[in-house]
Amino acid sequence: MASSSSIPATTVREIRVAQRAGRPAAVLAIGTANPPHCVPQDDYPDYLTDLKPTFAKLCGMTGIGRRFFHHTDELLATHSDLSLDAWLDVVATAAPELAASAAANAITEWGRPAGDITHLVVSTNAGSHAPGTDVRLVSLLGLRHAVLRTVLQLNGCASGCAALRLAKVLAENNRGARVLVACVELTVTAFRAPHEADTFDTLIPQGLFGDGAGAVIVGADPDVHERPLFEMVSASQYVIPDTEHMLTMQLGSGGIGGTIATGLPRLAAGIVERCLLDAFGNHLAVVGGVVEWNNLFWAVHPGSSAMLDHIVGALHLAPGKLDASRTVLREYGNMLGATVIFVLDEVRRQREDPEGERAAADEDWGVMMGFGPGFTVETMLLHAAT
Repeated sequence: MASSSSIPATTVREIRVAQRAGRPAAVLAIGTANPPHCVPQDDYPDYLTDLKPTFAKLCGMTGIGRRFFHHTDELLATHSDLSLDAWLDVVATAAPELAASAAANAITEWGRPAGDITHLVVSTNAGSHAPGTDVRLVSLLGLRHAVLRTVLQLNGCASGCAALRLAKVLAENNRGARVLVACVELTVTAFRAPHEADTFDTLIPQGLFGDGAGAVIVGADPDVHERPLFEMVSASQYVIPDTEHMLTMQLGSGGIGGTIATGLPRLAAGIVERCLLDAFGNHLAVVGGVVEWNNLFWAVHPGSSAMLDHIVGALHLAPGKLDASRTVLREYGNMLGATVIFVLDEVRRQREDPEGERAAADEDWGVMMGFGPGFTVETMLLHAAT
């Protein structure tokens, strides 16, 4: 027999219903930021003199025009003898400041006070401090001290999509929640000169990655002052069996390191359609039962130009479908988890540009994808709200 103090099951269900939002989560604002130091890709091999012909060839294959870095010539010259601990201290200061710049831009666009943020999700592949970037952001942005914080680390290039997937769950299961996602990446702890033992697989990260931060505000049931950009309809994650060796990341005595197998783009292309169908799931009916991939807009993490080329081939996409991804790759390089936020912002810009071709403006449904260690594929089905 239940005690008189127990809560009836019907009341518990009513509480649960009251906690949930009435509509899907949506992207309400986007902000990005980069360090001021910009290096043209053609000049980058000069930083790494050993194996320069091989490295220059690799850099020319990436589709990258330039990258941004926190570390400068002066910083490298004056701190050449710094230990890993010292470089991590550099990241501990710089990462929160860069993340705050992107977040401040998103909050300004959102138009509500920073104190209205209820949840904070920080994603990074840089640094190893606790308290870390999440705690620093509370003071830098003026967030409430009761904000609920979550940190994702070492999720690689998939971390931006993973953070947004988590934000969707938080927003939809906490009525009135407003989730700030901040993804920040600094590569100073991975910067090193190549050596004779290096292969293409171990050189690839040096030719791809740059620094940047992306921020997104996610919420459900938008009020009259908020402007939803993309509804986050469904999300999925797929780990390809027996591929753990193909994309790795680890923090060791030499800093952040890892391997990117040259066969990764082909592997991703072979599984991408299955991952997309998993993400659509029971929502296939809303797009006519059969998905025509060319009828969607695309926000794909541009791991490399080869990755994008293989996805285009696998899905038989029309020219220009991945233009947003190629633009971000060319202008910023691969900023790991932050990159997909830049791509989403570029998709938004292309849709809103009254003088552009507006290639995606008539496409209400779209896909966001990211790839990370595992080998893991993150997929999210989006619906344009504007």
